[in-house]
Amino acid sequence: MQILEAISESVINGEALETGQLVQKALAEGLSWDTILNDGLFKGMEMVGELFREEEIYVPEVLMAAKAMEAGQKILKPLIAGSGSKQALAKVILGTVQGDIHNLGKNLVATMLEGAGFQVIDAGEDVSPQKFVELAASEKAQIIGMSALLTTTMPYMKTTIEALREAGLAGQVKTIIGGACVTQRFADEVGADAFAENAGAAVAEVKKALGPK
Repeated sequence: MQILEAISESVINGEALETGQLVQKALAEGLSWDTILNDGLFKGMEMVGELFREEEIYVPEVLMAAKAMEAGQKILKPLIAGSGSKQALAKVILGTVQGDIHNLGKNLVATMLEGAGFQVIDAGEDVSPQKFVELAASEKAQIIGMSALLTTTMPYMKTTIEALREAGLAGQVKTIIGGACVTQRFADEVGADAFAENAGAAVAEVKKALGPK
């Protein structure tokens, strides 16, 4: 439908005011909140992720698109809450590993995942392997995403994966790693389930790790 395409386009263009107005219009036309959310807002952010991955847009545009999506979601929030529906595709724990306090990449990944419909639990920076394990268990998460900028902190990714295995969570919780110095080869060596080259690739890798529904 044209209105849904317009909503997606306004998200891609980072037009928060217009996105909100279009969502209101779509509701007035009788579209359901879940149709607007999935086929309008989320579809727009999915396209943003693809454009970012292809380096056709950059971080400022991604953040503007996220604000536009939030403007639309804010209008739908009362309807979503009233339905009792849990729209999250899966729950993802994100954190920068122990000894590392860099957060730009992690925060951008969180924005992209939330825009794609995932529930993100941000564990913060300097996250110990034990904290990752505890959060995964208490939150019943399906994915742990770890970021590291420093080569000196990358070994904690392996330590966390081993801690998950020791806790009996390895089969239940998938691990995805990324960061400036992290490579696919390193991910294979430490036993991670997936490697995300950048924030734009994170959504696709998370979906792939979860497998077909």
